[in-house]
Amino acid sequence: MREIYTEIVIDAPPEKVWGVLTDFSAFPQWNPFLKTAEGELCPGKQLQVYIQSLDAVGMTIKPTLLEVEPNRELRWLGHLLIPGLFDWEHYFLIEAQREEQVRFIHGERFTGVLVPLIGSMGLFGKAVLGFEEMNRALKTRAEGEPIPSE
Repeated sequence: MREIYTEIVIDAPPEKVWGVLTDFSAFPQWNPFLKTAEGELCPGKQLQVYIQSLDAVGMTIKPTLLEVEPNRELRWLGHLLIPGLFDWEHYFLIEAQREEQVRFIHGERFTGVLVPLIGSMGLFGKAVLGFEEMNRALKTRAEGEPIPSE
């Protein structure tokens, strides 16, 4: 198993962070990592997500939602071709710190026989940078600051 774990403190209430995180139609306006997302926020449903990390080639994934707990957790599971080859469990956690502040945790667990090969290609490092870039953009948007143009 391999895991990516990132976190950031956001000065906004959980409801606002959740609202930004789950407003898929607005992703193209602010999200530098998850460029687009479509689907119903319901466990067992499949999403269609286009991801692109920094200078990496983008790709469309179709993960299945595992957890949808408003204002607290969003988690999905994806597979490369067949389960057990290369699987990823992507998670977003929103932990209230005080009334107007949360700790946003953004991570992914990788399992499967191809994990060592993928790791040797340096893709996990690019993913970490993509996660961190998304975290900063989410913070900016949730805190109500203007989004810097690229």
